[in-house]
Amino acid sequence: MSTSADQFRASLGIVLSACAELAAKSSTARALDDRALIDAQRAIATARRNLDASSAVLAGEVVARSTVNSGLSGLARREGFRTAEALIQHTTGSTSRDAVTLVRAGTMINDAVAVETAERLSALGGTSEPDTSGLTESWLATVGRAITNGDLSITAAESIRNGLGRPGPGVDASALHNAARTLLDIAKDMTPDLLFRSARSLRDELDADGIAQREQARRAQRSFRRWRKPDGMTRYSWDLDPEGAALVDDIYDAMTSPRRGGPRFVDKDDQSRAESIQADSRTTDQLASDGMLALLRIATDVEDDPRARTVLGRARPAVRVLVSAEDLKNRTGHGWIEGHVDPVSIDTVERITCGAGIVPVVFDNNGQAIDVGREQRLFTRRQRIALAARDGGCRWPGCERPPSWTEAHHIKQWKRDTGLTNLANGILLCRHHHVLLHDNHWEIHQRDSEYWLTPPPGNTITTTPAPMPTKSDALRALTPARASRSQSLNARAITQCAALFRETSPERGPTHAGRSHPIHKTSHRTQQSTTGHQRSEDSSTQHPNPDREQ
Repeated sequence: MSTSADQFRASLGIVLSACAELAAKSSTARALDDRALIDAQRAIATARRNLDASSAVLAGEVVARSTVNSGLSGLARREGFRTAEALIQHTTGSTSRDAVTLVRAGTMINDAVAVETAERLSALGGTSEPDTSGLTESWLATVGRAITNGDLSITAAESIRNGLGRPGPGVDASALHNAARTLLDIAKDMTPDLLFRSARSLRDELDADGIAQREQARRAQRSFRRWRKPDGMTRYSWDLDPEGAALVDDIYDAMTSPRRGGPRFVDKDDQSRAESIQADSRTTDQLASDGMLALLRIATDVEDDPRARTVLGRARPAVRVLVSAEDLKNRTGHGWIEGHVDPVSIDTVERITCGAGIVPVVFDNNGQAIDVGREQRLFTRRQRIALAARDGGCRWPGCERPPSWTEAHHIKQWKRDTGLTNLANGILLCRHHHVLLHDNHWEIHQRDSEYWLTPPPGNTITTTPAPMPTKSDALRALTPARASRSQSLNARAITQCAALFRETSPERGPTHAGRSHPIHKTSHRTQQSTTGHQRSEDSSTQHPNPDREQ
């Protein structure tokens, strides 16, 4: 007798087979007439909603098995991921935003199932009201049910959720529940954008007197986010409430208004500035970007202002660059800004080093830093500089945390294994993965100059040792014989498809006996100083928490 899980797997197999056949024949759709073309598009949209509903159900179950109460034994953390969203992103190959949206939809479905269960129990027990106190967002349970039935897309559900918001003074969960039902009645004929605006308008009608509360809610949504783009650029997204935006808007207008039809100036100095802005070869966006960066440099130059210490702490903002001693001396090659994968020209390296000192870190042919520290419990500042140059950030497979977010971990632990505090026995891990390694009993092993991550017994997804290649492009460039090997290991590490340990060390290209590769690590602050060497060392990679041992 087949179980419901068997039936689901059988249905999934049929769907996958049908989808593969449909994709193989999709080019024949060009022969459809206009009406058939639109009907086919509509039919596929319906199928996609149903597939998304199933995906959301699975995501909800991943969430249920990865709750905070489960701690490190939850599904996501047990498999080496911070959150359920991270596990789903890895499993589906989606963006982080899509993974978050899928998890939210799964949570709505979980709430819908919980409401149905509570209603049945309430009917059996003869009580008038079902208990929904344990739900995440009880007012969206009907939305979750619509997703499950294939009547509402995940994107549309997200529009309703974001538009209605959460209960607050003047609007309780019951009112939002009724509003959600109203929106579901009209959702079929609306795009997600129109549905969001309708949900927002309905919320405003429900809470016309809650201006102050909505103002606080908008302020609570302020955020400043950063992410790396594939082309090497970095994008920042800044969400501001109206009060904060008014100040930034005024600054932006002051920087760019002569280009954007702003007011004419009477003062001669203002006229001269406006004319120079008009004649500037930079685009308006470039002018605004350079102006904002200049303001940040001016602000971080204020060393003695206690307000700067409150915001920035003791560590001053710095730009750290890795470059070989030979390239710096001969003005050849290029360098790397720490935390970024794209190289920078030697001219940029010289400009940054002009106002800062140099900290030399020497590597051998195997890419291992020559030890600069003493045998003691904690890694020294100089050792951390060398580890940052060698590792390039957290070496956990798939993690992109830069060196400034990492801690130095003893591979052979200090207490348990009587491990030494030297560079070969050290590796950089971010705080999350450092805690995860110790608490869930992952192990790191070294084979010559390469490091491997061994999962604990009982893992179901990651079951074999995964390579932990360096994230430092500068180090790979200085040891070209290892570059292809490192890139191969990096690809395998990111996908967590590692090979088993081999009895012999991996094959390497030829090495040159006795040759070492010095890297100069420079640190440039917005505040210039004649004691650049000391200042650069003070601004090297900081590890606020000492290495954590059991």
